[in-house]
This record gives sequence, C-alpha cells and structure tokens, in this order.
Amino acid sequence: MKPKFKTTQDWEKAQILMQPSLIRVIDNIRTQLDTSRWKGTYEDIQEPFPGHRLRLTYEKRSLTFDIWDLCFQACFLNYPPPSHCQPEGEVEVEIDLRLFDEQGEVDWNILDDKVKQLVDAIFADLS
Repeated sequence: MKPKFKTTQDWEKAQILMQPSLIRVIDNIRTQLDTSRWKGTYEDIQEPFPGHRLRLTYEKRSLTFDIWDLCFQACFLNYPPPSHCQPEGEVEVEIDLRLFDEQGEVDWNILDDKVKQLVDAIFADLS
C-alpha cells in the first residue's frame, strides 16, 4: 500500500528514515536467510512505485513480501503488518517519532531494534 502523509513535515521525516530502514531490512533478511531453510530471492517491481519484492521459497511453499512495505512498517506507527497479500491503495500514516532523538537525528539503536523485531517476526511465522 502507498503511504499518505498528513503533513509535509511527516513526508520529510519519512525521507530521512527510508534509506536507513531499507539498508537494515535487507541486512536483517540476509542474516535470517543465513540460518533459515527458506531461500530468498529479490525481484524488481515497478508498481505502484519502483522497488523490490522478497520471494521466500521452501519446498513447494512460496511467499512474497514487498520490501518497501517492510520499511514502511518500520518507519510508521500505523502501517498494516507485513503480508504476502497486501491490498492495494493508500493508507494514512503516522511517523514513529521514537526513531528520532532529541536533536531530530535518527536514533540508530531504536531503528535497528525495530527492524530486527519486524524481520525476526516474519521468519518466526514461517516455521
């Protein structure tokens, strides 16, 4: 789903968070795949905006997750949980302000922890 921002400031904060969250999502997926029986491959997508999907396969099972949706889940408080069958459309989002310190900089520890919990939960559900 495409995030819809309440204010320009929310959009600006999301811009600050997206690249670091993307890097952490990919890194945490790689770490999980190193010890998982599931195999992960990435596919380029163009709709609803350019990005990547993660395809997890094991035996005859296959699940697909949109990488941007995982990043949105990390950055926003009210983004729907990651799923391999997200509906299309828009959702109004709220920035998770805990991801910023008092100076307005990204709080790397909180972002790292949130992304790790998100990716760990996906892999835990695969068992």
